Parts: sequence; C-alpha cells; structure tokens
Amino acid sequence: MKNNNAEFFEALQLLVKEKGIDGDYLLEKIRAAIVLAVKKDYGGDENIMVEMDPASGKFAVCIRKTVVEEIENPEMELTPDQAVKYKKAAKVGDVIEIPLETKQFGRIAAQTAKHVIRQGIREAERGQKLIEFQRHNQELVTVRVARVDPVTGAATVEIGKSEAVLPRSEQVGEEVLREGMHVKVFVVDVKEGEKGPRVLLSRTHPGLVKRLFEMEVPEIFDGTVEIKAVSREAGSRTKLAVLAHDENVDAVGACIGAKGARVAQIVEELGGEKIDIIEYSEDPAAFISAALAPAKVVNVEVDPDGAKACRATVPDSQLSLAIGNKGQNARLAARLTGWKIDIRPESGFYGEDEE
Repeated sequence: MKNNNAEFFEALQLLVKEKGIDGDYLLEKIRAAIVLAVKKDYGGDENIMVEMDPASGKFAVCIRKTVVEEIENPEMELTPDQAVKYKKAAKVGDVIEIPLETKQFGRIAAQTAKHVIRQGIREAERGQKLIEFQRHNQELVTVRVARVDPVTGAATVEIGKSEAVLPRSEQVGEEVLREGMHVKVFVVDVKEGEKGPRVLLSRTHPGLVKRLFEMEVPEIFDGTVEIKAVSREAGSRTKLAVLAHDENVDAVGACIGAKGARVAQIVEELGGEKIDIIEYSEDPAAFISAALAPAKVVNVEVDPDGAKACRATVPDSQLSLAIGNKGQNARLAARLTGWKIDIRPESGFYGEDEE
C-alpha cells in the first residue's frame, strides 16, 4: 500500500506542477470525494475520517464508531464484541477507528475521485483565468490573433496563457485581422460566467484611445495633463478633451507632440483614424466652442433653464464643417461635452421655427 500511496502523491504533485493548481485545494477536493464515496457504502458523514499527508506519504481512511452496550445507530455505534477486532481492550464509551482499504470503496469511489480531480482542475484553472483577466481589466493589452472565424469575422486572441474573443462588432471599420497578427485591444469588462470568466475586448471603445495617449504622452501618464472626456466613432474620428494641471504646460501641445509625432503614432496605430484634441474648460460655452473644432464658433448661447442644451452660431461658410459628414462632428461634440448642441448659421433668423 505504501508504494501505491507514494505513486498517488507523486501523481498529485505532477498535477499541481503542470497545472499550477493549489495542492491543498486539490487534496481537499479529493478528500471530499472519498468521504462521499464512503458515505454511500457505509452511511454517516461526520464519523468518516480521511487523512492525506503528502509529506509523510500517509493516506488513511477510517470510520469512527462509539462502543455501546446496545446499538441504536449501526452507522455510528458498535458493541464491545465487535470492537475487540480493532482494539483488544475496547470498552463502552471508547471511540474506535475502523480502517478501510481503498478497494472497499469500490469502483464508484475511484470514479468520483477522478471526476472531482477533473472538476477541481477546471475550477482552479477558471479561477486563475479570472485573476489573469481581472489584472488586465480596463487596460490596454497587446494580443496575438490565434484564428479568425471566416463566417462571423470574430477573432480568437491569446491573452497570456488564456484565449478570448474579439467580436467583429468590436473591431475597427474595415480592418482585416489575420492569424499571427499582434494587435492592441482594450479590456472593457471581466465577468464570471457559468462556463468560466468572460472578458469583453474592444478595439472600438474610447478607452483604447485614452490608454494609447497615456502610453505615448508622459504628461498624461504622470498626471500633469488629464484626459477629461473622449468621444469616438471608431475607424473614423475621435475627439479628446484635455486639461493641464500645470499652468506652464500646454495640454493640447503635449498630446500632439513635436511636429505632431505623438498624435501621429496613435493615428497610425488606429489605422488613420482622425483625432481632434481640444482644451477642456469648466465654462460650457468655451468647452462647446472648442468641441466643434475644426469649425470656428462665433457664439454659444446656453439654455437658461439649465437643461444642458445650447445654440452654437457659426459663420455660414463653416456650417457644413461644424455639422460634419453625416452629422459626425456635431454628434461627437455633443457626446464629448454632454450637451445638446443646436448649430445655426450666422445669417439665420433665430426663432423662425419656434412658436
């Protein structure tokens, strides 16, 4: 039996080493499986003792029964006559440990133990995967494309030792991902699901642009410049509002970089996506004017009722620029500021469509 025990613990150590599972956790799972198997054959629960000690190589299973004059519960009790088989000087009140051979459990014990080992490995791997994913939550990570579904376009990517899916809806515009490519993705969220942790990856999320600027602009990374808001239509245009916490630092200039080098690096990473960097202001009118760039704004009238609505007046020649292609510039400015913006030409008659 000693040899079998040694093999048993060696096999466990191998599992622990290969899978990186906590050894105590795995032993506890196996112990619970053996208790369950013994309970099926012998009944009881609290009277079953399973001892497993990898250090000494001891693996023992026994049932504890109390010696009584008259048996009321055969699962928990035995008579003095029965007890002497296990302890010669047994007397009433003694607790006797009746050792069991592994083969007494029958095949069901072995199968249960195997199942629990497998389940334990899955649960432990799931836990490790969750920890690994959570470590990257709300972060930018470089992943390798393992494969792309030819039908749905969804890409399976490798994050560390795990895999996750980047859906087609979270990929940028017309970009084509191919097996073996390395791309940057933003980890939007990590959730615990029935089949293990689920990680939501995106290349369209505004957080991706934010993290790229943190990587490229030291002033943002060290907190001198703060990104106050981002609005984005992935693959096409992004607006970024920044604020300097040091009066000697030009927030917009820091993000653009010398000769546009910093922003150019990010534009290249995003496949040519246009980026408008504007200065944030606590004054809504100033912020809204800046947000409508590259259009020049003549005046911003804020709704006095405090409904976060305003009217922005632009030169007639700048109207189409302010609104943008299919309304994109106005849409992104509204999202960036959180204000409803009504854009009017300078020559327009105010109130003509109002009662």
